[in-house]
Amino acid sequence: MANSFEEIWQELKNKIYKPIYFLMGEEPFFIDVIADYIEENVLTNNEKSFNFSMLYGKDMDLASIITLARRYPMMANYQIVMVKEAQNIKNIDASEMGKKVNPLLSYLQEPLESTILVFCYKGKKLEKNRKVYKAIEKKGVIFDSKKISDSKVPAWITQQFKRKGKSIEQDAARLMADFIGNNLSAIMNEINKVDIFIENHKEITVEHIEKLIGVSKDFNNFELIKAIATKNMTQANRITLYFESDPRQHPVQQSVVLLFDFFTKMLIYKDVQRLSDNEIASKLGIPPYYISEYKIASKHYSIQHIIQNIHLIREYDMKTKGVDSISDSHELLKELVYKLINTSSN
Repeated sequence: MANSFEEIWQELKNKIYKPIYFLMGEEPFFIDVIADYIEENVLTNNEKSFNFSMLYGKDMDLASIITLARRYPMMANYQIVMVKEAQNIKNIDASEMGKKVNPLLSYLQEPLESTILVFCYKGKKLEKNRKVYKAIEKKGVIFDSKKISDSKVPAWITQQFKRKGKSIEQDAARLMADFIGNNLSAIMNEINKVDIFIENHKEITVEHIEKLIGVSKDFNNFELIKAIATKNMTQANRITLYFESDPRQHPVQQSVVLLFDFFTKMLIYKDVQRLSDNEIASKLGIPPYYISEYKIASKHYSIQHIIQNIHLIREYDMKTKGVDSISDSHELLKELVYKLINTSSN
């Protein structure tokens, strides 16, 4: 079973180290955070001179990596062998290489407790049924770094500010998430920037985010969804025109994904709306304070209308990718928004 980020982080903080860390998956942010912590905290600067090896998968074969891993540390308790871009190592998950056993499999039969071997395997995963996966799982740590869904990004932002001893308004967190998307590295850079510029403030407001990150509190996907939810065509048009004026900062695909997520969740809401707010939030996978939007939207859209809109969003998603359409993507977004609001629901 793969380890969670929280489990790994707590063990590292408590100086509990494993002989191998295989950090894999789609989200590079968590992989980098774990790898950077190991690099910066296990060894002192003096110890690193002889006991830290930074390798790159495109330049190394597995046998050479394992040869380094079998060395003993010099004047330190540990040596670290860190392999970046490990996804470029050929046949890393094979049981055999030629006529020989995979050197990683052989090493994992009795890994050195004084070596911390770290593989950063971004964008790919080891298959669970492979011998290598099972051997790593038995002797060390496997971490599957998964992308955070767009709907969970505001809560993640709130958590990061909390770790810095600050709070952030709900709307400010959503505004930030909408503007940056789910690129956690980019979000963390902005969080650090905000933290530096307003170090004397304990609560981050919408005005702070608007000023420091350069996002409009009135013209963003969050407000577009609100306008559609309340069938405010005038405001929806204003927002789509604003997006068109700055297409690099407002990619249509991001809007389409968020609209699909909203209407999909609204369909679920229709089925569970008699439950308590906490139960509904759990079913939708959102914080309870977002439920009011679905309550309002539910009054304006029937189940049939919601289903029609989901089909519409799928259709326009393909069109914005160039399938059966040569129209400008922002023109397509304006068409889509009009149809979402005005398609007959009865």
